[in-house]
Amino acid sequence: MSHTITVRLGKDLAAWLEETATRTGVAQGQIVREHLQKAKAARRNRPFMRLAGAVRGPRTLSRRKGFSAS
Repeated sequence: MSHTITVRLGKDLAAWLEETATRTGVAQGQIVREHLQKAKAARRNRPFMRLAGAVRGPRTLSRRKGFSAS
């Protein structure tokens, strides 16, 4: 099954996409699909990111004299 979406690109990104498609001979849609698939795969390869922001404690974890921010 195929789904179609419309995406508005800025001039810089549109120019990059057009130039890349011309240089490589790959359709613009295929380039977008490949990058979306890479982004999806990268998300699965980073399970540790679920812990981002979960550490609790003082802003500066250093207790050594001269390294404290306060």
